[in-house]
Amino acid sequence: METVERKPKSTPILHYIFGAPPVPGEDVVERYSRPVRILHWVNAVAWIVLFITGLLFFVPQFSGAAVGGWSGLFHRIAAVVMVGWAALYFVTSPRSALSAVREAFKWGRDDIGWLQAAPSYYMLGGEDTMPPQDHMNTGQKLWWLTVLGAGALMILTGALMWFFKGIIPSGAFMWSAFFHDVGFIALLTFGLVHVYLSAFHPKMRGIFWSMWGGKVSAKYAESHHKKWYDKVTKE
Repeated sequence: METVERKPKSTPILHYIFGAPPVPGEDVVERYSRPVRILHWVNAVAWIVLFITGLLFFVPQFSGAAVGGWSGLFHRIAAVVMVGWAALYFVTSPRSALSAVREAFKWGRDDIGWLQAAPSYYMLGGEDTMPPQDHMNTGQKLWWLTVLGAGALMILTGALMWFFKGIIPSGAFMWSAFFHDVGFIALLTFGLVHVYLSAFHPKMRGIFWSMWGGKVSAKYAESHHKKWYDKVTKE
């Protein structure tokens, strides 16, 4: 456990939007390493480009402007950056990457309890029935599983449409486009939920800054990720 010594560099307007980071003198714990934070923001920027340019293909009224234009080029560049950086992270930090994947698939009684308590917790503020969580809470596990599943679907179908257009049968190409759209809808829907809960929800105010500096307040860690907090404070 550490203590914040310097004042945060963020401006008050950003505090108003996202909540304040840990204050000077407050106990903090490291939640995200630098490689994880870099991966997060590279993927975030790449996904924004992919969503915007993909929307041009997805909405029929915009399709004429998308085909063969700059949007298609930026879409492919963003896809290469996203997949390439994720692959680089897996190669350079295999233990951390595999640990995150394993945790996303590790479910137990407390995860079922989280699903039952979540509506009351996030919409009504009830905290009594929320079970203790590990480094990932159940909602984050759902987000990870969506990213892994829908992401793999989009990579596979996107590769088929990019590299095998004119080679695979037209029916296979159309099915690839359909399932690519399914992945797009799934990631966009859960992505918006992820952004809201991690940056704007009243109970998560200030947690946004953990993806900049890597640290969260000990108070937040203990109240939201009790299992993980107990592990790191005993090390």
